[in-house]
Amino acid sequence: MADMKTASAQSATARVKAEIAADDLSAQVAALHEDLARLSDSVVALGHGAKTAVADEASVMTERLRDKVREEPIFALAVTAGVAYLFGLMSRR
Repeated sequence: MADMKTASAQSATARVKAEIAADDLSAQVAALHEDLARLSDSVVALGHGAKTAVADEASVMTERLRDKVREEPIFALAVTAGVAYLFGLMSRR
């Protein structure tokens, strides 16, 4: 009979330990989920900032190119013709 009580007590102790471990695991999963959500938000913010920076730089470069074409239209035409010629040569191969 004493063996039954000891086995029952050990079984109850094992169940309690398993429940504690399950609760701890659930807490860790919830913390991981929160960390991933924050990381996702950070990546989105970083991507938005990079997109804005690239768009601003593209606008500046476009404006510089327009100014250069207005200042030297013959040079711009010659460069365009040269690039078109090179593309034509590459497309035949």
